[in-house]
Amino acid sequence: MAIGSGIFLIVVGAVLTFAVNVTVEAVNLDAVGWISMISGAVAIIISLIVNAQSTRTTHREIHQDRAGNPPKPPSAGTRDL
Repeated sequence: MAIGSGIFLIVVGAVLTFAVNVTVEAVNLDAVGWISMISGAVAIIISLIVNAQSTRTTHREIHQDRAGNPPKPPSAGTRDL
């Protein structure tokens, strides 16, 4: 999701910087375009870092037996639903 929004920001920034030739007194569209492209690149980099970290994590299941409930033996070929 963040990669897609980063690409969108880069495209919008490139259009504002290189394709729009309108002059607005209150806003510098070239600066807005460059800021948008930089923020899109940062969003993509952060997204890739977060995705790389999530693939290196490990998960464990902890089963705790309580004193009053003896553990059930696994049933062969059936699944508990």
